[in-house]
Amino acid sequence: MQTITNNDEQWRNSSIKALVPFLVFIIFYFGFSCLTQDFSKVPMTVAFIISSAAALILNHKEKLSKKIEIFATGMGDKDIMIMCLIFILSGAFTASANATGGVHSAVVIAQTLIPPQFIVSGLFVISALISLAVGTSCGTIAAIVPIAAGLSTSLGFNPAVVVGATVGGAMFGDNMSLISDTTIASTRTQGVEMRDKMLCNLKIVLIPALICALIYTLPLFTTVNQGETLTSFTIDDIIKVLPYILLLILGVAGINVMFLLLAGTILNISIGMSYGIYNIFDAFATVGDGTISMATTLIVAILAGGLLKMVRYNGGMSYIMEKAGKWIKDKKTCEIGICTLTGIINFFTANNTVAIITAGPIARELADKYGVDRKRSASFLDTSSCVIQGIIPYGAQVLIATSLSSSVNLSSFTIIKHLYYPVLMGTGLILFVLFSKQK
Repeated sequence: MQTITNNDEQWRNSSIKALVPFLVFIIFYFGFSCLTQDFSKVPMTVAFIISSAAALILNHKEKLSKKIEIFATGMGDKDIMIMCLIFILSGAFTASANATGGVHSAVVIAQTLIPPQFIVSGLFVISALISLAVGTSCGTIAAIVPIAAGLSTSLGFNPAVVVGATVGGAMFGDNMSLISDTTIASTRTQGVEMRDKMLCNLKIVLIPALICALIYTLPLFTTVNQGETLTSFTIDDIIKVLPYILLLILGVAGINVMFLLLAGTILNISIGMSYGIYNIFDAFATVGDGTISMATTLIVAILAGGLLKMVRYNGGMSYIMEKAGKWIKDKKTCEIGICTLTGIINFFTANNTVAIITAGPIARELADKYGVDRKRSASFLDTSSCVIQGIIPYGAQVLIATSLSSSVNLSSFTIIKHLYYPVLMGTGLILFVLFSKQK
């Protein structure tokens, strides 16, 4: 098999046919999911395999062996591989922290510090802090929604409001976390530091988050019932959340995230063993399970890298840039285009990480062409995908919340009706794009 050279990787003439794999993906994944009314029926990995096959079939003038080599080159792209390594380490850190009891301790500490009369806004804050620490909105929702549903029943609150506050807080934390899939994907595709993206994100979502928390403190949502007693946290709880705290502080300080994740995993294991929670072999098994839990994300990222390489090779990227150039004239319209593209992809995939991985290379090309700071483009990718993810009834976060709140009989649409944060976040994003000035 011949070696791929730089000349082989140059853009081909603009061709709409090169975008056929994207159309195949939408029809196969979104179409079948809508037909069955179940977005878990078609695995994301299968959808990417089918669309990747479509990409390899195109361009009959090239030998299949050469197209496969180009596809493999995309799969092994440096940024894709670094992204995958961070995913692996993130899985190990999260699994070891969960096994040590870090999530439970974080819940106990947060519940203790939140006054009971502000329980609804408190659940928003608790979910935000836990999701910020663990880097997953879905995991946070799975841990907190059962508690929230139970509280709504015992306190006589509208369960949709309580669960909506929990889901909204989890989405805020996930969007801001240094170790979430969306942060990893957006920063790697744009080639920026996680800290820089996080600080840019903060300018967009801080005020919407504060407004949302204040909304949940209104008399309609609050209680002065002092009968609820909360378990006080202990020094053991503080020790168990130390890895999360150190990860956040040192990450913002600019320490390499891969080093932090590895060091955090070792610290989690040390804490777990010192408390006799598990032995060294149990720790190895936990870390192994954590890395394996990222398998789907890794496969999707690798296949997406190959797919996007073929789309570029066949002229799809040239076509997008050519068409975008007809209405993208400056930085502002470029930023609007990045947000719109990401939002559309997320609408059809119902997966914000996949949307970011898919839109990321295009966003990077547009940002470089029109002089948009990549820190901003990374933040727009993450935020716009999270906005759409929070308002679609078939998103993973809402579906998990629906299944775990079956005791109070909530539907996806009922939860979304009281899920204020994504709407506020979207408003903040629009205002930031329209009125903020790039330095």
